[in-house]
Amino acid sequence: MLRILHSLPRTHKLLLLPVATMVTVLGTQKLITTYHDLNHSHTPLESVLVPLPSDSAPGVPSLRQERTPVAEAIDRASRAIDATRENIPLQDLAATEIVDLDVITSAEASMASVTTVSPTNAQLDDGALHMAVVLGTLTSGMLDVDNTASVEIADATSYEDYGAELFDDISFLELELATDEPYVPKWKTHIVESGETFALLAQNKLGLGYSEVLTLLEDLPDPRMLTHWRAGHSFDYQLDEDGRLLSLRMMKNTRDGILLERDEEHFAATVIERQGEAVQRLYAGSVSGSFARSAQATGLGSSAVTELTHLLEKKLDFRRDSRRGDRFQVLVESDMIDGEALDSRVLAVKYDGERMDLTLLRNATDSNFYTPEGSSLDPAFSRYPFEGNYRLSSNFNPRRKHPVTGRISPHNGTDFAMPIGTPVVAPANGLVERVGNHHAAGRYIVVRHDNGYRTRYLHLSRPLVTQGERIEMGERIALSGNTGRSTGPHLHYEVIVNNTPVNAMNVELPENTSLSGDTLIAFQRQAEPMLAALDSGETGTISVANYERQEEQ
Repeated sequence: MLRILHSLPRTHKLLLLPVATMVTVLGTQKLITTYHDLNHSHTPLESVLVPLPSDSAPGVPSLRQERTPVAEAIDRASRAIDATRENIPLQDLAATEIVDLDVITSAEASMASVTTVSPTNAQLDDGALHMAVVLGTLTSGMLDVDNTASVEIADATSYEDYGAELFDDISFLELELATDEPYVPKWKTHIVESGETFALLAQNKLGLGYSEVLTLLEDLPDPRMLTHWRAGHSFDYQLDEDGRLLSLRMMKNTRDGILLERDEEHFAATVIERQGEAVQRLYAGSVSGSFARSAQATGLGSSAVTELTHLLEKKLDFRRDSRRGDRFQVLVESDMIDGEALDSRVLAVKYDGERMDLTLLRNATDSNFYTPEGSSLDPAFSRYPFEGNYRLSSNFNPRRKHPVTGRISPHNGTDFAMPIGTPVVAPANGLVERVGNHHAAGRYIVVRHDNGYRTRYLHLSRPLVTQGERIEMGERIALSGNTGRSTGPHLHYEVIVNNTPVNAMNVELPENTSLSGDTLIAFQRQAEPMLAALDSGETGTISVANYERQEEQ
């Protein structure tokens, strides 16, 4: 076959691609041998089965029929024969159909080493060549080429220099795939099921022994987080390569949680406190019935309503001063975490009433409330050492006579009838001077205040402070009781000025503290965006960033 091809003129060294792929060392020789054998008279005829598609027309495939795979092969082979006969100009051939016959030069050498069964000088007629081309085309896979459109395909290549060792040791790919990667623990989540205990779960799922579970619970600031959980609670955990607990993360609520990390034989505990995004919201309403219910009707939470009520009570007597139709606005700030508002706190309030107008703003420096002019809402000294209203059972009376002996027995304090266990709060900042017990006064506390006043509290059921402790105004210092010489549960309260008992109900108390100088200027600059929010009257969420930019300008 090679001799026939090389006998062609030099100008016909380009043939169709199917002809080049047909020229194989053994396949072509076998094809030629079979053709010559069939031309001998003693050779029996055999049937050759050619598989056709299921939708092929019956009969012998024809070039004019539907383009079946066999018809496509015959057509390309015929074009190859015509090209060798110079019936098709080379310029009419597609780029994918021509190839230089020099590529088969190497096949000629190997061809010589093969023993042929037909005479070396056998001449092939056009029929043999045509059949060889057809079968070569079928076996070469060239039917997959799409001639309907000319598509340019970029040359595929590789620029990596793998070196000669690539072929000396072909196992390098397996070694590369088997390279050990560092172990990276992944967080997993466990949801507590009904009846599940942490002790059993830790042993069955977290790879901990019983003694390790006890050690872990000892390392927790609050072991109840793991021993008193409920179904539906969840926690996140990581395991090491051996399936043992590496770290555990559990949230007590949306904001607070705990992180445990293995540290040799113990677990180091770290408190988690998620920081939320500060969001401000303006609420507005009018008084209709009780002030607390009117405030709740605006959408304020219970904690904000309680704070607001205690705040206004210092200046406003709701039973006497409030009227139906009085309007109020409240600016509240909350920390937003996962769509939940946490730690709501009142920033500002404006009350427009028939009998009183009041505007109060929180100072970020000391968290106290002031008027826009800088006057403090909190007095330096409170009139009553408790919250709420309790009946005055015995007045201050330095000339009181004893009901039995008839002698002068001064009553140097004021008695308030109240249930045992009622909280007693400090009326001002000060230092606990004495905590003791007396056969007549019962359990008692003495406080020296910053302004020089002293207060005493008698017949207590339980002191909540210790001697030498620093206390702040409004802080709980004791619980009322009925200890010592007493006729019933009550609180005996005394105010002493210059070592002389005075009537706590009418003594002149220190005036309110006010802001001044640079402190006042800083407060008023900070109050500007809050006042703007109150004046706007636009209820709903307020952009904190916008007001911060206004303040900077």
